[in-house]
Amino acid sequence: MNPMDIQTHAEFRAAVLATVQAAMDRSARSMLWVDPDFTRWPLDDPGLIRALTGWLRQPQRQLRLLASDYEALARRHARFSQWRTPWVHAMDARSPDDLPPADLPTLILDDGPTVLILWERDPPKGRAGVDAVAARAARDQIDARWQRAAPAWPSRPLGL
Repeated sequence: MNPMDIQTHAEFRAAVLATVQAAMDRSARSMLWVDPDFTRWPLDDPGLIRALTGWLRQPQRQLRLLASDYEALARRHARFSQWRTPWVHAMDARSPDDLPPADLPTLILDDGPTVLILWERDPPKGRAGVDAVAARAARDQIDARWQRAAPAWPSRPLGL
């Protein structure tokens, strides 16, 4: 994946798709997506959903999501929300209890050097690419938050 500067919403959408595809192309076993609510991500893109389906069909793959507001994600990305139901066994969604939503970064990490990170959300400013140093720094920043986060976004609502 060639490095990509992100300075518009369209570039962010393209970078998300390219970063996810790069992680899949290198046969990453896991991806971590982080955002306060994922509302600006292209999660309903049919190509992304097809690619994720193929990736999750491979053994030992896991998609991890860290967000503060999964209700906004479900409202904005109904196709993705419905798609995830049969894949819930390969997904781990969590929410940090100790952070205001604005303190969550926007990023994608795989288990290697592929990384997308936004320094600003609106308008988006960031970078995506294969960068082991940036990926390690982002992983160091988010690992403790991930471990303290609580399970969230159950596949079925609790109750009757």
